[in-house]
Amino acid sequence: MIRAIRRLGWVFGILAIAICVNLTFQQFILAPSINAKPGNQRTVLAEYERERGPILVGTKPVARSVATPKQNFKFLRTYPDGVLYAPVTGFYSSLYGATALERTENDILSGNDSRLFVDRIEQLIAGRVPEGGAVQTTILAAAQKAAAAGLGSQVGSVTAIDPKTGAILALAQSPSFDPNGLATHDAAAQQDYYEKLSADPNKPLLNRGLVQTVPPGSTFKLVTSAAALENGYQPDSVLPGPAAYQLPGSTRQLNNWSNAPCGPDGKTTLANALAISCNSAFAYLGNQLGDDALRTQAEKFGFGTSFDVPMTAATSRFPEDPDDAQTAMSAIGQFDVAATTLQMAMVTASIANGGKTMYPYLVNQVLAPDLTVLSQTQPRNFDQAMSQQNASELIGMMVQVVNSGTGSNARIPGVSVAGKTGTAETGGGRPNIAWFVAAAPAEDPQVAVAVAVENAGQPEVSGNAVAAPIARSVIEAVLQ
Repeated sequence: MIRAIRRLGWVFGILAIAICVNLTFQQFILAPSINAKPGNQRTVLAEYERERGPILVGTKPVARSVATPKQNFKFLRTYPDGVLYAPVTGFYSSLYGATALERTENDILSGNDSRLFVDRIEQLIAGRVPEGGAVQTTILAAAQKAAAAGLGSQVGSVTAIDPKTGAILALAQSPSFDPNGLATHDAAAQQDYYEKLSADPNKPLLNRGLVQTVPPGSTFKLVTSAAALENGYQPDSVLPGPAAYQLPGSTRQLNNWSNAPCGPDGKTTLANALAISCNSAFAYLGNQLGDDALRTQAEKFGFGTSFDVPMTAATSRFPEDPDDAQTAMSAIGQFDVAATTLQMAMVTASIANGGKTMYPYLVNQVLAPDLTVLSQTQPRNFDQAMSQQNASELIGMMVQVVNSGTGSNARIPGVSVAGKTGTAETGGGRPNIAWFVAAAPAEDPQVAVAVAVENAGQPEVSGNAVAAPIARSVIEAVLQ
């Protein structure tokens, strides 16, 4: 009997130890990760008890919390100009968690960041309502407004960055959405709006500039041009530019958009080939350089790398082990080449910045509730994509694109604009993409911008007609 009781005691003792271990594991090991999940309702509801910090464009809040003393929640998250800044702020919802900066900067905004410990103690002692810190973005309001206005109702995205620092100056898209519809305390209204957005075939909740990868079309000829210059070619190097290029190992031919040769006797220079966007010359050049040289050059501009800005951007890609025909198509930004507007803005910025590629970033400063600076983002060099001399040559070639080539709609009186047009075929019955990338002023670039607009049912689409005017308006906004 005593023996049985002893055994039973051992069993209960082991169970008690197991329970203690499990509780310790849950409370101290798993708890932080569970609490960090955006969909954890207990955490979200607790955070509504304190004033969430603002997200700032300059000194203007584009996301802020307001007191709601007569409601169950003490605070309501609101978004002035919500549709305009939704790709930047994302949303903060009691049902659907958080996205974009609301998610990545949640610790500071909610006041849970370890750097705010002293602030929390002071607020407790003073009997004040707890407050979160603030996040100041790199967005330039004028550039963001110009980008959104330029897109209008067209489906697409615009990303602009500072070539010298990598700071993101504009991150706009269409369609966008109103974060206020997901921040409301009316759960039924939240759900209805979320379901409406989720059902929209144009995917307004998708952060197009950071996440959507599409063929860059002829804007990728900048990468091919950079590879050529880095491998001994010159702007005046002569290339074959027939009306059509016979793809190696294939029965297919690649035609120029004009269906005509790119110069007398079917020959052209590298500079002129870029200015008039000669497909046959660049396909030939791609085969001469080879896929390894193209891939290496693309990777120096950021292809193959996923950047946290702090939201994680999709990885732009250059195909692995393409055959000769596929390499020719890749050299003009087709086949399996895919890029975000962020990536193509980085390519353009790097060329404008003497060949130096900078890490992109969206957060300028993190601030305490009293606006004391907790951290300041320092620009970081990603890679030297090309020599300063070759970058200068390529910028000059891009100026020709605007002044005398396919990018005439990007001209700005008194400003030297360097640009490149593109029209990307997406296949599968999907609309083509009109592209334009640009940097200005060419002699001392202050902004690099990439625009991608889907063909909204138009039989023909042109980067110069559709995308270049948007890029021009963004450049003007930055330089004003």
